[in-house]
Amino acid sequence: MDQGKGQDQDQHQDQYQDHDQVINEIEGFLLWEAEKDRARTRARAFCAGLPWLTDSQRREVELRYCQDQRNASRAYLERIAVRSATLRTEYEGVYRALRRRLVTAFLSGSVAVAVLLAMAAAGLTAR
Repeated sequence: MDQGKGQDQDQHQDQYQDHDQVINEIEGFLLWEAEKDRARTRARAFCAGLPWLTDSQRREVELRYCQDQRNASRAYLERIAVRSATLRTEYEGVYRALRRRLVTAFLSGSVAVAVLLAMAAAGLTAR
């Protein structure tokens, strides 16, 4: 019976992780689409300052501007992802060390209290 509960909890946790992954993918897609839209807007604004361009030249400049902006954005996001993973690993290590210290302090305190109580009990029974 306990094994069934454990399996149910594992299934629920897997579902939450799947939902989190789907949400992250949707969020990433929406953010990237917004970035592409910003690049198109910036490209149009850039070309608006160049009134001598023909229509075909304007489309070419906008296309190249958007490609360059997307490449720069992708490189920037990749650097952020690498740094984020590095920080996560670093913080997880710090968290584990702090948790170990806390558990050690708690256990040491518990042992000290137990020893003091034992000594007090031994002192009371010796009288």
